Amino acid sequence: MNYELEQRIRTDLRSDEKLLWMGQPAQGVRFRGSDLFLIPFSLFWAGFAVYWEWSVIQQGAPDFFTLWGIPFVLVGIYIVVGRFFVDAALRARTYYALTSERAVILSGLWTRELKSLWLRNLPELSLKEGPGDRGTIEFGSSPWPMGQWFRGMSWPGMSRYQPPSFEFIDQPRRVYDLLRTAQRDAREVGA
Repeated sequence: MNYELEQRIRTDLRSDEKLLWMGQPAQGVRFRGSDLFLIPFSLFWAGFAVYWEWSVIQQGAPDFFTLWGIPFVLVGIYIVVGRFFVDAALRARTYYALTSERAVILSGLWTRELKSLWLRNLPELSLKEGPGDRGTIEFGSSPWPMGQWFRGMSWPGMSRYQPPSFEFIDQPRRVYDLLRTAQRDAREVGA
């Protein structure tokens, strides 16, 4: 086990909790299925915004129009390129743990966020296996039907439309089986 990862997780465990598994999402830039839609959209957005800004400057339009286009160009740059780096930075600071009592997600770019999902009360679980023995375990479903399209956008406030998950983990089937067993054991102890 990774000592640094274990230290980060252990500081948030109760003394009677047993650590069953811990991990981190895959690191670096990652593409998702939603990028089939988001990449063309982002290129269209950014292209139009840059064209608008270039046209306004070339025609010598009033400063208001030049200023009006700047936020659209910045958003375009973010959704074309920046979102991938923000997502990678967020995943580099995300840690997962499965204990005898809960699933734990520790994350945050600027602030530390600890999310505990008690095994006895877990909603539906879904396992999504991908290539290379990597996958995602989602706890529940998105409260917004279009939420799946915005996973990985790393846009402020978008996380509330995503179910909590262990995303891009190694050996997701093994972790899913561990999770189901721990969930059953937690319900038996609580009954």
